[in-house]
Amino acid sequence: MEETSKIMALHRAQREYHFGKDSVAFAHQLSDQFISVNRGSISTPKRQETISRYHGYFSSVEFIKWDDLAEPIIRFSDDGSMAYTIVDKIVVTTYEDENGDTVEGSTHFAWTAIYKKYGDEWKIDCVTSTEEPVLSK
Repeated sequence: MEETSKIMALHRAQREYHFGKDSVAFAHQLSDQFISVNRGSISTPKRQETISRYHGYFSSVEFIKWDDLAEPIIRFSDDGSMAYTIVDKIVVTTYEDENGDTVEGSTHFAWTAIYKKYGDEWKIDCVTSTEEPVLSK
């Protein structure tokens, strides 16, 4: 139960990093071996690349929501050295379009994050993410 609490604390911190626009703290949750699977591509971005990418993203939007639609599913390996979360999340942002108008966008994300324990610290080794825009009615 203690390890589940640690993983959930990391998960909650990600929300804080988005609203606080803290790309450095966000990137430090990732291991040095981090792998991203997203939009049909597999990449192994270096920490500075991740910081730059998220800094650009965080600078271009205001977060309205970054909320779980369901409690994340958390499972651990038998030896307790690895864990994964399955996350179902809605993200609502506002941003300026090319005309300078404020636009609101909503995206439904679902992802799996694989955590590995390095000493006493959990780091994210891999994220496989899917997303779809939420169309307004």
